[in-house]
Amino acid sequence: MEKPADFEIFLVALPGLEPALLDEARALGFADARLTPGGVTLRGGWAEVWRANLWLRGATRVVVRMGEFRAFHLAQLDKRARRFPWGQFLRWDVPVRVEATCKASKIYHHKAAAQRVEKAIAEELGAPVSPEAALRVMLRIEDNLCTLSIDSSGEPLHKRGHKQAMGKAPLRESMAALFLRSCGYTGAEVVVDPMCGSGTFVIEAAEIAAGLAPGRSRSFAFETLAGFDAAAWERMRAGAAMPDRIPAQRFHGSDRDAGAVRMAGENAARAGVAEWCSFTQMPFADLTPPEGAPGLVMINPPYGARIGNKKLLYGLYGALGGVLRERFAGWRVGLVTSEGGLAKACNLPFDPPGPPVAHGGLKVKLYRCQLS
Repeated sequence: MEKPADFEIFLVALPGLEPALLDEARALGFADARLTPGGVTLRGGWAEVWRANLWLRGATRVVVRMGEFRAFHLAQLDKRARRFPWGQFLRWDVPVRVEATCKASKIYHHKAAAQRVEKAIAEELGAPVSPEAALRVMLRIEDNLCTLSIDSSGEPLHKRGHKQAMGKAPLRESMAALFLRSCGYTGAEVVVDPMCGSGTFVIEAAEIAAGLAPGRSRSFAFETLAGFDAAAWERMRAGAAMPDRIPAQRFHGSDRDAGAVRMAGENAARAGVAEWCSFTQMPFADLTPPEGAPGLVMINPPYGARIGNKKLLYGLYGALGGVLRERFAGWRVGLVTSEGGLAKACNLPFDPPGPPVAHGGLKVKLYRCQLS
């Protein structure tokens, strides 16, 4: 069977960062992208699915809406799931797992609903069903409308395949990318992170400046779908691993912890951006701006909720703010923290913070300012 040429594509966003993801999607040429609860929706075919997975920095996953139908009881769900054209999307020899959610519907037992879809796939297509399968089919039943989707990404998209060494509270690459975008970063300026940890902000900034695709080094679940065109995918990916421009500037990370500096350097090397990055062991008190035009300071300091004593951090944030005020005139600052009081302790002219974003069980916000 021919697979459909056009369908709905849902880009899953980190809660709170949906507008930033919409901005990124439109900048990448997804002109019809629009905000929807939980992310961004657009229409397209498999080429758009591939391109979204390969190039989007801020998306968590790319989900393909296969189709929908109404069902008011399990027997009806079973019948309509059996008539669904699974062969247009799934291969008979690739294991799948099914996850279901039910909301405001006559079918309310999500496990029973998932079992009906699993049985339909196994008996009508012949594909093995396993809870450990990498390929995920999703059933959402809301107001008695059953929507069937495939997770085309597999592993979450923040797993680029480069950051193997991590510190205590690493920032997801997708979050770092959207925070950089929210600070107006386009790749044309210097980025400095004086508490770089495993180097996420610095490495993301360098990749953006070089025009490297974030998904260039990993595989995706869509490669195991029916009718996948491996030759066309290789043509699309061919230029994604090579920089389309050489950054004129360097990107600077520092940390007082020697292990963090070593990890950041190793991660940058795996990402192929080490020649544009420098990592130095030093306390932020020794921080000075690099030569050249002012750029962006991006910082993800400890919050105190999981690392250290929060009371001791007020002095740290105050000292950090003092260094930035005294030495970084003309620079922009982006600071991520879960505590408004800590941000206030910096004594920097922050604009009202961005929306709360979930991060490791906490809610963090991005604080931005321009130093004069």
